[in-house]
This record gives sequence, structure tokens and C-alpha cells, in this order.
Amino acid sequence: MAAADEVIILMDNGSLRAEATLQLRVLADALAASLKKPVWPVSLLHSSKLDPADLGGNPAQTLVPFMRGQRALGNDRFTIVPLFFGPSGALVDYLPKRVNELQREGWQELQVTVAPTLVRQEDTRIAEIMAELVAEKLDELGWDRASVAMCDHGTPAPAVNAVRALVAKQLEELLADRRSRVTACSMERREGAEYDFNQPLLENLLGTDGYQERVIVSMLFAGPGRHAGAQGDVAEICSEAQQKHPHLETRMTALVGSKADALVAVLADRYRESAGS
Repeated sequence: MAAADEVIILMDNGSLRAEATLQLRVLADALAASLKKPVWPVSLLHSSKLDPADLGGNPAQTLVPFMRGQRALGNDRFTIVPLFFGPSGALVDYLPKRVNELQREGWQELQVTVAPTLVRQEDTRIAEIMAELVAEKLDELGWDRASVAMCDHGTPAPAVNAVRALVAKQLEELLADRRSRVTACSMERREGAEYDFNQPLLENLLGTDGYQERVIVSMLFAGPGRHAGAQGDVAEICSEAQQKHPHLETRMTALVGSKADALVAVLADRYRESAGS
């Protein structure tokens, strides 16, 4: 049983779009109901810049100021449940550095446990969510099948790219009867040959062999924001590709976070794994 002073945080990377914080709050409330414990929606960065008026008057929280506020209340022990598909630099590099800084400032009692990320080899539930979203989009359009471009943000970390590849493989198997093919791709990448593992980019995939007509863009994004929102970067890439290729029809799926119940079930299991229960 967790100690009374444990503070559970559902943490995303943060966004300058209010809809991302609003969704994080919905997921945190659902996770709290599942765990029967309070869960705080907190972003690693960025979200504190949002106008509280866009958030129902309730300012967004970012991690370090939130933890300092909890310290003032006598809370020293935190469990972070990451709303991340894989081990991004934010989790394996940036977060530990900030925790170490807080400890060096004199907060020796600080304890931070980070739960596992969402995707793993033996757990296909994220791919199952994405397969359901693809099937729903096909049914909505009246398409029997289509090519699937499974798109993530792009990453400098090979370990995160390996997660992209794993989910694409799982998705391909789950969609065996409803897709022509599945190709993993990224929205963007850093310059340099060392980041070539992000290839292909979505903008370069669309219009190529097998991706010239009906294409479902399956979104490996947890929540909305500048990249994955209705008017986001991915939507813009699709629109520009359709202008270049007159026979191309692209449609984006909803985001993983739109299946809140299924996503929260995974998050709850990740918390329980971190707690050893």
C-alpha cells in the first residue's frame, strides 16, 4: 500500500495549446477513478505559459514548480505516470537532471519513481487502440481498405524510434484484413545522417508507390497540440501532399487519447507495475 504522502502525477511533455492540457486533466481524472487515488495532471514543460482563461480559470501546472509546491505541504514522495509511448529524452535525460538539481538544493528527502512508458513488446493495447481508430475511419468513409501511414512526431532517440517500429508491426498484424500495407513514418526529423532512422517522413511517403490514392494516416500521438491538432502540422502535410498528387486522398485518424477508457487502463497498469502491485 502506498504511503499517505505519495503524490501521483500523470505527466505529458507539455504544449502551448490549451486542448492538450484539458485532455490531460480528463485522463488524470479517469486514472484517479481507476486507481481510487488522487492523480495530478502536470506537464513537464511549456503548459504554464497558457492563459488560465483558456483552461476554465485553472492554471496549468509544470513539474518542478508543482513539486516545490508539494514540498511546502510536506510531501516528498512522487510517482510519475508518463503519458509517453517510449523512453524519450525528456524522461531519461531531462527529468533525472531536474530531480538531481532539486536534491542538491537541499531536498534530500525527495523520492521520485517513474512508471514504465505505454508501449512494450508483450502488450499490444496501444496498437489495438490505433487499429480501432483506423477501422472507425474506414467505416466512416465507406472504404473497405486503404494503405496506412502510421505517423509519429520523429525523435533523436533510437529507442523511441524502435517503439514506432514495434507499434507499426503490431498494427499491421491487427489490420490484416483492412489495409493494403502499413508503413511507419515521422512528421519531422533532425538534420544529419545519424537521425536517418526517422525515415521516411510523412511528406515524402505520401504520393509514392502504394500511397498514391487512399491513405489513412494513423496518428501515434496521445493528445492534441501544435502537431496533431485539427489544424496541426500533420494535417498541413497531408493537405500539401494532396495538392501535389491529384489522385491522393488522405484521412487522419483520431488520436490515441480519444479512447480514454482503453488508454487509462494501460496507464493504471503502468502505475501498478511501478508500485509493485
